[in-house]
Amino acid sequence: MSNIKVDKLMTILKENGYKYTDKRKAIIDLLVKEDRYINAKYVSEKVGKEFPGLSFDTIYRNLSTYVELGILELTEINGERFFKLACSSDEHHHHHHICLKCGKAKNIHTEICNNLNIPELKGYRIDGHKFEIYGLCPNCIKDENK
Repeated sequence: MSNIKVDKLMTILKENGYKYTDKRKAIIDLLVKEDRYINAKYVSEKVGKEFPGLSFDTIYRNLSTYVELGILELTEINGERFFKLACSSDEHHHHHHICLKCGKAKNIHTEICNNLNIPELKGYRIDGHKFEIYGLCPNCIKDENK
């Protein structure tokens, strides 16, 4: 299944004018395998083992491109950007709890942000929103209490 997902994501890159490279594929492979929020430094450490000459700037630029193309989701924690594979387009809109320790995201299916009555936005059109909850997952809480 993960190879199919990687191939699909690489096709999105190609359809948007980006060349297929082993380095881009390695970044996608890592994101599919990890399936959690990770930062560019982590990507650099992991992919850099396979491609020692790959610069941090190149990795960061690719991650940003993947966000623009809708391949990745981005969140910012304490001023640092973290990236995760975007939820598939066939899933309905949802929100996330993001573990601050391991980066795992738990889907939250709630209507909390629908039909909000926000006086400051009277007359505005809302095209989207993002609602994230940050904390620790049960596994990280367990590890913390050991």
